[in-house]
Amino acid sequence: MSAPKKVLIIDDDSEFRRLFGEWLQLNGWKVLEAAEGESGLEMVREQRPDIVLCDLLMPRGNGFQVCRTIRQDITLRHTRIVVTSGRDYEADRLAAREAGADEYLTKPVAPDQLLAVLGRLCGQNTKPGSKTSFLTRAATAPARLKFWGVRGSIPTPGAGTVRYGGNTSCVELRAGGEIIILDAGTGLRALGKDLVAEFQDQPLHLTLLLSHTHWDHIQGLPFFQPIYQPRCRLRILGYEGARSGLVHVLSGQMESPYFPVPFGELPGNIEIVELKDLSFEVGPVRVQAAFANHPGICVGYRLFTNDGSVAFFPDNEPHCRHRGLTAIAPTKPHNSLDYAQAEERKVVEFLRGVEVLILDTQYEVTEYDAHRGWGHGCVDDAVAVALQAGARQLFLFHHDPDHDDDRLDRLVARARDIVAAERGSLQVDVAREGAVVELATLTRRSHS
Repeated sequence: MSAPKKVLIIDDDSEFRRLFGEWLQLNGWKVLEAAEGESGLEMVREQRPDIVLCDLLMPRGNGFQVCRTIRQDITLRHTRIVVTSGRDYEADRLAAREAGADEYLTKPVAPDQLLAVLGRLCGQNTKPGSKTSFLTRAATAPARLKFWGVRGSIPTPGAGTVRYGGNTSCVELRAGGEIIILDAGTGLRALGKDLVAEFQDQPLHLTLLLSHTHWDHIQGLPFFQPIYQPRCRLRILGYEGARSGLVHVLSGQMESPYFPVPFGELPGNIEIVELKDLSFEVGPVRVQAAFANHPGICVGYRLFTNDGSVAFFPDNEPHCRHRGLTAIAPTKPHNSLDYAQAEERKVVEFLRGVEVLILDTQYEVTEYDAHRGWGHGCVDDAVAVALQAGARQLFLFHHDPDHDDDRLDRLVARARDIVAAERGSLQVDVAREGAVVELATLTRRSHS
């Protein structure tokens, strides 16, 4: 199950905070408390609650000020605000709405009334006999992957990419009742259309993990249909870039010179979180990140599900070249072989025993020397890394724009020849748009 929803009660009435805090906790909410506006706003920025339950008249920041401050911060645009007051003036109600409140409730507030309002604002249907949510239906469903974009650098539509696809990086993982999206390349557009058609009027709760913010990994976000629906909640997780923060990069590509709809006017509930740690959780799915060898700040992710783990390294250049399974030279001229080998061992250990490895294989070995230091790998080295790590299945990924379907056929044949020469059991495939991988099936096959 997902983590409980968070509600922050900002109210100078300690008895109100105590009574409603206890009652909300009994109904599955994680409750935070603040006694006045300034400390409440600090807690909003730190804890990013789903709901702020704010009294209108308080010391050090009244409810109107709290609403305006939250609404001015684009990173808090997902936060829903319920203003409470012992006064039932229509002027106060209108002013609270103008300041950014989603709901205005007059004290005394009935507990059932408050629960219904919070559930509605969070997209939870509390009516008896309502449809079950995706979380309820799929919490125990087998984990599965689906490829929506497999290309690197730039989209490449055309007759030569029909079989494997021409959209840039985007992979969907469903596990533990969560829908987790890996990268927001142009493949995200088709995924969004599919999600809207599947769930129709049901609320969507999605998590997007960004490996980095190079354009081919974020350019699908403005065309992602769920962000135009108020019932959608999208959490975007990633790491701060080399020159600017995650919010600036994602909102910048939607500014008026480039796109007609500003990021701040999207009706969907979007939360952008800059990660600080390399280990975190998305619901029941444990996630580990590791820095990739690629220009700027770029990471790969490993996600642990009940049916096995998935590693996603769309952009990565090995720290040293391989011949078979032996490192022969660093890929950066200023690095010693000892240093490069040590860094490569860290990658191998990070991937140790992974069931599914989605790895950058942009170049053929004959192309690689001309692109050394660009931050992308070749098929021969990727296979060597997968074999050393004991991966069960390798998907060649981040296909070069100049590699058509026939060229990719030759690349996967080359990869399988290397595995056969090493007498390995690694299964190698080319990542293909629309392909689905059932992790449980793969795990059972590997043990049979």
